Amino acid sequence: MALDTEFSFDALTDPAKRHIRIFQVHQFLDRFAMGLTVAVVALALTDRGMDLFQISLLFGVYSLTTMAMELPFGGLADTIGRKPVFLAAVIASMISLALFLSTRDFHVLALSFAFIGFGRALRSGTLDAWFVETFRAEAPNVDVQPALAKAHWANAMGLAVGAVLGGLLPDLFAQATDNRGASVYDASYAASLAVMLGVFVYTIIFIEEKPRPLNPRALRQGFANVPVVIRDAGLLALRHPSLSLLFAALAFFLMATNPVEVIWPTHAKPMLDEGYANTVIGTLTAAYFFSIAFGASLSSRINRMFRRRHAVTLAAAFACLAGVQIALALQGNIFGFAAAFILYSVLLGVSETPASSILHACVADHQRSTMLSLRSLIQQLGAAFGLVLAGAIAQVYSTPIAWMAGALCLVVAVVLVGILAKRLSSTD
Repeated sequence: MALDTEFSFDALTDPAKRHIRIFQVHQFLDRFAMGLTVAVVALALTDRGMDLFQISLLFGVYSLTTMAMELPFGGLADTIGRKPVFLAAVIASMISLALFLSTRDFHVLALSFAFIGFGRALRSGTLDAWFVETFRAEAPNVDVQPALAKAHWANAMGLAVGAVLGGLLPDLFAQATDNRGASVYDASYAASLAVMLGVFVYTIIFIEEKPRPLNPRALRQGFANVPVVIRDAGLLALRHPSLSLLFAALAFFLMATNPVEVIWPTHAKPMLDEGYANTVIGTLTAAYFFSIAFGASLSSRINRMFRRRHAVTLAAAFACLAGVQIALALQGNIFGFAAAFILYSVLLGVSETPASSILHACVADHQRSTMLSLRSLIQQLGAAFGLVLAGAIAQVYSTPIAWMAGALCLVVAVVLVGILAKRLSSTD
């Protein structure tokens, strides 16, 4: 198979350049809308009277909804088109934000989080596929990876800038929201709703896709096939012990780390002065996204240090994460916490590539989509279980105790990946 031509933005045709710019703006706006709330969601829930266990349950609703919906909607975009499915995802996101702004009731908030999960399941892989297919049509035989990198950069910038502004808005509009009897964090959610509406309009105007005939059977067939997909994927994993070990390790990994990613703002805020606490939380959230990206960029270099043995690299990353998670739980001031949190985020980024490399090396092309779906399913299940467990421990004891208990799950993950490393080395 011939190699693609090396990417050069200046050498692209005008339609190809325009395509990249349109998608960059789209990705920035979409992630900017999300970033506005991601920095303050746990704080907003606390302000609405939710305790840590209830917060964990709400995120569990999100994870379980995503897990239940992701498989049946997996092929929907291929059938009826990427643009309509993405527009449906934006509508789900707007409904979620509107529900959140309208209530302090746990059950309505649970419905809001279900809509977030619904929106994520609909979003999965929709416009990314549209971007790649259209780029290849506009620039045939040109390497698409640098074009995707430009889109991912816009994606990360949108999340980071949104996180900073999302943390700043509650401090700026604290008096105005208090005078109206609203939550101080409603400013971030209202801004997110406004930007999401802009994303909807932008998608309608600028994302061009040839209409496809709507097929109501596609959705029904997707749900009908879920048990078969899960059965076939599960049997495939059981026949490949290396995959079983990897998936089990990733489940324990998410059980440990997801509660940290969700609950950390409620733990860090008491360390800060009330006047600028939300701004600092937003800045730290932006640093979190940048640190993960930085860690991912370091992953290949670190992997070379371990002679490109992906399982050994992954085990080392998990072991370091366990130690840093304990250190993070023990921090009592914001400076120590911020330093440990940034290091923790870098390690999260380092762990992404080795896990994916092991998965792709273990499966053939005709199995790849099935195993990626199973991996997502298992990770969401581990995340949901970890959140509920950590929330219960934090409610009875404290957040640091919950995080240190979670570090034990990372130790289990290290042991499982260590067994995997021995297995892979014996088959080389």
